[in-house]
Amino acid sequence: MSSLRSVVGILALTRSLGCPITVQTHRHIKRWVAPTLRELAHRQKKLGPQKPEPRAGFVEWNERSELFAFGKRLGESFQLPLLQRAFTEKSFARMEEEKRRKLGIEENDLHVADNGDLVEKGRHISKAYVEAFLQHQLPKVPKEGLVQIANYLLSTDTLAHVSTHLGTKDLIHSTEYPPSKESLAESLQAVIGALADSSGVERAFLFVRDFICTQLNQKDLLDIWTPEEPLQLLEKICTERKLGEPEPRLLGDCGKNTVLAAYQVGIYGNRQLLGQGFGEDVKTATETAAIDALQRIFDTHENRRPFDFGLQLETQNVRLA
Repeated sequence: MSSLRSVVGILALTRSLGCPITVQTHRHIKRWVAPTLRELAHRQKKLGPQKPEPRAGFVEWNERSELFAFGKRLGESFQLPLLQRAFTEKSFARMEEEKRRKLGIEENDLHVADNGDLVEKGRHISKAYVEAFLQHQLPKVPKEGLVQIANYLLSTDTLAHVSTHLGTKDLIHSTEYPPSKESLAESLQAVIGALADSSGVERAFLFVRDFICTQLNQKDLLDIWTPEEPLQLLEKICTERKLGEPEPRLLGDCGKNTVLAAYQVGIYGNRQLLGQGFGEDVKTATETAAIDALQRIFDTHENRRPFDFGLQLETQNVRLA
């Protein structure tokens, strides 16, 4: 105690005299640390890559807190039992029932609810809203084009991409880890169904708009839907919309009879330029010009007006039947 008081007195005297205090810190690393770390790294390398383990197997995992945080991150209100069921696959539920049966649990307590019905409900809601959204935002695109774009948004790859970035991987109860793309996509559909049961269909529609329809943002629609026979489709569209018979014309060429040949073709209708394109031969240039004309007619070119993701469609405009 006396030594502590003397140290405090010296510090007080130093401060009163205005002398700067310099504190020197020395980092001491024991000699055994580096060899130990090298040995651990060597053993880890001999074991090889470790199989990823779900976070649910960790001691500090709290599923109820994770489910609650999941809803709050998305700004949605879920009923926790419904959300928990949305992440429970049928295969996992059957496995849990078998475990309970082996433990001798009574038959009445064996059932484990899975997300089958929620998946179907979410798939129906997302399909209905995506189709209504595309019809409103792309009114000039024909039905076959809308179907292709809707299939892209509702594809397993797109839904799995959205599901992964929403943080569902560690919440899914599945017999495999990490979960497959199919599991991720179905879990997202089940979450939509659980949201509809918890907060209403309108909130589920907004969820689909904010997380699924926004996958079209800065996306070239030509990468999603390219007509197989553009010239024939252009002729059909021009006839239906009374734009005149499309007439391809050669606008320019260079490098004939060489490997660097290039042709420019324009397609006219009623003496108006509908589209133009380039290619290594006349046929390719004509098809490119037809695709350009279709993009202008359907208003799907790169410079089109951006999608309105703040749009709120009325419930009666979305057919759930």
